[in-house]
Amino acid sequence: MCGTCGCAAEVGHGHGHGRTVPLEVDLLAKNDGLAAANREEFAQRGIVVLNLMSSPGSGKTTLLERTVRALGAHLPVSVLEGDQETALDADRIGAAGARVVQINTGAGCHLDADMVARALPVLDPGDSSVVFVENVGNLVCPALFDLGEQARVVIMSVTEGADKPLKYPHMFRTADLVLLNKVDLLPYVDFDVAACVAAARRARPGVEVLEVSATRGDGLDAWYAWVRGLIVRGESAPDRAGQAPDDQLD
Repeated sequence: MCGTCGCAAEVGHGHGHGRTVPLEVDLLAKNDGLAAANREEFAQRGIVVLNLMSSPGSGKTTLLERTVRALGAHLPVSVLEGDQETALDADRIGAAGARVVQINTGAGCHLDADMVARALPVLDPGDSSVVFVENVGNLVCPALFDLGEQARVVIMSVTEGADKPLKYPHMFRTADLVLLNKVDLLPYVDFDVAACVAAARRARPGVEVLEVSATRGDGLDAWYAWVRGLIVRGESAPDRAGQAPDDQLD
């Protein structure tokens, strides 16, 4: 699967030492069990968890800063911030007013359910609150690892190719919402919005796609309304165990 990309290397939190974990198919099964336990705890406590996934540079930290400022005035919001190194994004989110815990994965290219479970007591989110998880920038491995989240949001920008959903179908296949960011740059880039939306819906039929600009503010009210609607509905995310295609598990 991804044993050659660093997932099997040292995985740790913050600036401490990690541990070596061989990434094999049975690890996905173990992860699914831990994710189910996370999901049960979230449900019991009324915590809504959203897993934000994208390639590097999509603008998800900027989007999250604005989201924290907009929703945090009315809802208890906290953030788990995932990166291979540094606490730069966590510092930005903290400055925006949210309680935040940084998870550094070292050579690892995704968060997993165990990392989330170990970070939660430190984050200490309140009951009936919202937790945003900013996953490591990567359009492959994060899609394979259920964290116990209630919803998955895939963010891509118009500075990327419109064919990204075709090239990385599993990421988009597991999406509950797709945010197409940086639409303020559409006059300056060669990007076919309709083709991108069609490709996303080829991977996930009927998936909702919102066009937004995290810098200019376009479409953000619709994004905030989507998050609020998720909270009101209180729906559980689908069971994603075993969703990885066979060719992803070699």
